[in-house]
Amino acid sequence: MDLSHFLALLGMADWNVGAFFAALLSIVVIDLVLAGDNAIVIAMAARTLPDHLRRKAIVWGTLGAVVTRVLMTIAMVWLLKIPGLLLIGGVALLWIAYRLLTQSDSGESHGSGANTMLAALKTIIIADTVMGIDNVLAVAGAAHGSIALVIAGLLISVPIMVWGSTLALKLIERFPVTIYVGAAILVYTAMSMITSEPLARPLWESLPWLRHVATVAGLLLVLGGGWAVSRQGRSE
Repeated sequence: MDLSHFLALLGMADWNVGAFFAALLSIVVIDLVLAGDNAIVIAMAARTLPDHLRRKAIVWGTLGAVVTRVLMTIAMVWLLKIPGLLLIGGVALLWIAYRLLTQSDSGESHGSGANTMLAALKTIIIADTVMGIDNVLAVAGAAHGSIALVIAGLLISVPIMVWGSTLALKLIERFPVTIYVGAAILVYTAMSMITSEPLARPLWESLPWLRHVATVAGLLLVLGGGWAVSRQGRSE
């Protein structure tokens, strides 16, 4: 069976081979770029768990992320009608980045209770759901309505997240400052979502420089606040 027959079986009979591989390559690139954020969240949330639970957190966190993306892909038409979706998601991701920064190495967040496996998974799945908005939108756009390519994108993202989370966790253990690099990436992602919110488009278009100011302010607020709270917690 040649590729044209395979495309026909997938309901993509009107696609040519070049268009199929171009779309698939786009999805792979999107997953490489966007799944990195998810891997960082998983690693940061799992870093305070005992060694025997870290692998489980990475695997279950990744599976949870994939399930939420499947559900979001199915509900994408409905999700796009929610006003302020990107704004809400961006603000939520800023809070998650702050919480991950202020979480101590002993597994406690300053001002909150102990961090357990369940708490880590909850953080991972919530963060992945928030960041999945961008991922699902990007993959859905690259797939041009093809469910087969959307599914391919989800399958491709799994090994990227598992491998990326393992690598990020090793970097965090060896170079603790990596936590702030990871948090900065999450903040940048959050601010990109906030400044892409359609409800505020007239503001960003009328004042293009405000996007950069908002991004810098978000970085200073979350990273500076997280550093100050963590330092205070260590001195107590």
